[in-house]
Amino acid sequence: MTSAVGPTRAYRRLSVEERKSQLLEAALTLFAHRAPEEVSLDDVAEAAGVSRPLVYRYFPGGKQQLYEAALRTAADDLEQCFAEPQDGPLTRRLGRAIDRYLAFVDQHDAGFSALLQGGSVIETSRTTAIVDGVRRSAAAHILAHMELPEPPGPRLRMTVRMWITAVEAASLIWLDEDKQPPLDELRDWLVEQFVAQIAATAGRDPQTAAVVRRALALESADGPVGELARRVLPVVAEAGHLL
Repeated sequence: MTSAVGPTRAYRRLSVEERKSQLLEAALTLFAHRAPEEVSLDDVAEAAGVSRPLVYRYFPGGKQQLYEAALRTAADDLEQCFAEPQDGPLTRRLGRAIDRYLAFVDQHDAGFSALLQGGSVIETSRTTAIVDGVRRSAAAHILAHMELPEPPGPRLRMTVRMWITAVEAASLIWLDEDKQPPLDELRDWLVEQFVAQIAATAGRDPQTAAVVRRALALESADGPVGELARRVLPVVAEAGHLL
């Protein structure tokens, strides 16, 4: 007499890198929806379908090491959001980069808030450096899109970094406001904020003014700058007496 035996799942031993990636993916998923201090190694082990000792085997530093590694992975993803081909109007490039950035925020909402607000009890100088590295990388990408013939001056650098700070703040407020307004509207508004900030700096800084002139030459009437001009000009039309 024979008995029917159901199919068994083929077991495949994962390489070190594959196992680490599996654990980091599980950790990122948990950190995306819960504050880091609320996630335990047992939670990560359960999410990855492994034992707690196995997590310790790959991350002997425990939760702190795992969190920093997961944060580094998330930071790498965020940095790539601003990697964009240097082709077409600057505002179009920024719009595509912001689309990717906001998609990340949307997917990792709670974890993103904990990351930027620095509210985690396991925050260290290393985690702070990782987050600051994302900001500096974003600024470097944006400045590279300006194709400057010389190194950016302090006013232009400050303007770009101020805008990145505004993007972060708007993202946190958007999460706090139940993800309103819609993502496409938020993206357009952030691009318009960039245009407004860089235009204001152009009035004081010749280098930024040259950037604005080059950028405007590539813009079209139906693009973000054209739409912004049509909305703003009627508002300031009666300000001629200030000139």
